[in-house]
Amino acid sequence: MKIKEVIVVEGRDDTAAIKRAVDADTIETGGSAINDKTIERIRLAQSKRGVIIFTDPDYQGERIRKIISRAVPGCKHAFITQADGTRKGDIGVENASPETIVRALRDVRSEMAESPGEITADDMLQYGLTSGAGSKERRIKLGERLGVGYANAKQMLARLNAFQITREEFLEAMEAIQSADAEDRKEGQAR
Repeated sequence: MKIKEVIVVEGRDDTAAIKRAVDADTIETGGSAINDKTIERIRLAQSKRGVIIFTDPDYQGERIRKIISRAVPGCKHAFITQADGTRKGDIGVENASPETIVRALRDVRSEMAESPGEITADDMLQYGLTSGAGSKERRIKLGERLGVGYANAKQMLARLNAFQITREEFLEAMEAIQSADAEDRKEGQAR
């Protein structure tokens, strides 16, 4: 599979993992110490070919993703889950299988600036995504199901709207999550 866009990753091991999975060019940020020269390279890549940000599914990866998104608007985003990116306690794109990387690149999301947003804070509250028991787990499941990664409640709301997740997609995902949770509870009671 050939990728037209340049993929932004954190380091050499991430580049190696990407190249095992697809034919693509990468820009490495050098980890969390992303500098102005790297941002300029990403801007140039965005203007010529487009950019897909594919950082690790952890705090530093999200931090780098935000820095790039602010500095270089219009980037696309690829996500893997922490489970798919973890090996021997280490979390990163370099640990993902080629199949996982291909799936993430097929499910890439485009961020739209100043999206009007179909999903509201009330929706987040109604579906137990903002606070209380299990809210974090529900956000993890929602992020996995919609392919937008994990985020805290405020960031999740912004991300859902920035990636133009429709109300219908949101409601379908939440219904599936609630059904799966109900099945899990039934199985737990049957034991």
